[in-house]
Amino acid sequence: MGGGNAAFGLTAIILVTVATAVIGAYGVRFSRTTSDFYVASRSVSPWWNASAIGGEYLSAASFLGIAGLVLAFGVDMLWFPVGYTAGYLVLLVLVAAPLRRSGAYTLPDFAEARLESVHVRRISSVLVVLIGWVYLIPQFLGAGLTLRTVTGAPAWLGGLVVAVVVVANVVAGGMRSITFVQAFQYWVKVTAIAIPVFFILVAWHAAGRPALTADEKPRFQDKTTVQVEDAVTLTLAEPMTLDIDGRRTVLLPGEHKLAAGTLVVFPAGAEVPSTDRLEAVSNETWAQPFGVREHPLYTTYSLVLATFLGTMGLPHVLVRFYTNPDGRAARRTTLVVLCLLGLFYLFPTVYGALGRLYAPDLLFTGQTDAVVLVLPGRLVPGLAGDLLFALVTAGAFAAFLSTSSGLTVSVTGVLSQDVLPGGVRSFRIATLLAVAVPFALATAAAGLAVANVVGLAFAVAASSFCPLLVLGIWWRRLTAHGAAAGLLVGGGLATSAVIVTVAVGPGEGWAGALLAQPAAWTVPAAFLIMILVSLATPRAIAPNVARTMVRLHTPESVNVDRGDWRPRG
Repeated sequence: MGGGNAAFGLTAIILVTVATAVIGAYGVRFSRTTSDFYVASRSVSPWWNASAIGGEYLSAASFLGIAGLVLAFGVDMLWFPVGYTAGYLVLLVLVAAPLRRSGAYTLPDFAEARLESVHVRRISSVLVVLIGWVYLIPQFLGAGLTLRTVTGAPAWLGGLVVAVVVVANVVAGGMRSITFVQAFQYWVKVTAIAIPVFFILVAWHAAGRPALTADEKPRFQDKTTVQVEDAVTLTLAEPMTLDIDGRRTVLLPGEHKLAAGTLVVFPAGAEVPSTDRLEAVSNETWAQPFGVREHPLYTTYSLVLATFLGTMGLPHVLVRFYTNPDGRAARRTTLVVLCLLGLFYLFPTVYGALGRLYAPDLLFTGQTDAVVLVLPGRLVPGLAGDLLFALVTAGAFAAFLSTSSGLTVSVTGVLSQDVLPGGVRSFRIATLLAVAVPFALATAAAGLAVANVVGLAFAVAASSFCPLLVLGIWWRRLTAHGAAAGLLVGGGLATSAVIVTVAVGPGEGWAGALLAQPAAWTVPAAFLIMILVSLATPRAIAPNVARTMVRLHTPESVNVDRGDWRPRG
């Protein structure tokens, strides 16, 4: 695929991995109690915690996926970073402070404390594990893509490296340890994605600022050699002359299959053909809102709903708010997170847009997620390009490590409390299970777009925990029966859509759109079911709901019992 010196990229991966292990080992010195492992003894300051949240939140989807989606599908994909960031506004207004005041360790803890129901806790536990596993899959996929881009290694190897480092850090020090790691990795990622943008724009300006011609498809500016890694079918509207495996070949209009391993040489000026993986749309369509996908208005609204509301339902995000000293600190943390995310998301769009000029081969292979990795080396020659390639490689691996750490802690916390007996030893055993399952699934599901998979995780979170948190915090009449029914309906419908989309593809037409972006119908369904069933079962309101609501909404300056909600076991 090209894009930089493999030795530089491999060195960057080794350095960021070693730094992660060393910083994690430093955090072990402060991990002594169960509270240290689960919530860092609720002593993390807002600035430090915000950096850690930014570190774990900016995942493979943010570092690689957004630029790849912009490259392939255009400006409509900018709703992803908008939603990822704006979701924290909803979190700030509705959830952050009350959730911290609950004293819970995990989302299932909160569910049981608020509704006084073991059944709701068990349903919540299953959903936490499911969301965490779905979200971990693209981290391993992205790590595999990065290591393969750098060294040509098998795709599973990158995921294995991330899995081993994450397990070591989490087993050794839990939340206390990964807080140091994630805060460090946020600043690695911002530096890694921002500095190359400056050089890329300088090189683009020096080349005369070439523009995307509106009525044309992307073209290869120079003679380009592409190796087909997986069998592909390309579709031509006009004849095209190519060198295929060293033989000059004229391809007539129609479909043509190329086997895995085929070497294709595109002449300078050739249009990028559409394939069965990705349609090469014109630049005009790419630049227009609602220009690429079927049923674009529905898809956009559903995506916005999933990202805005899904943030507050992501277990690995919420668990970090339990680490703040109090509700006021949780609000301040959220404000800082908004600033940190806004800073980062300024940059991926540049990679996606200029990738259509300088990395059109990624549209042909379908590996658009690699544009952040390959673009600096193509625009900046020599040693400077190699160093920039190493920098973005380090940032990408930091993204996989930090997000995987947060997800692993959130899933491990639930498994250790609700499946195993509890305590530090169970926490460590659960860590292995939390990582092993999604790693196996990622190995079997190679080739998925990382941002799309993350978007599906957001849809499940928005359809399950968002209604539970909003109604549980702000509506005292929510009952255990209503919460359980809503979690099962909303979470079940969204999960079914995820399984169908990942396993067989979303398909075409309205059915495909509804499955690919389910939040627009699964979120209202979950809210409606929770409300209707709760109204129909008024006698099932938690006996101590009045005391719980006072605890959630009373400022810390008022003397209210705020002891931790003790995990079972």
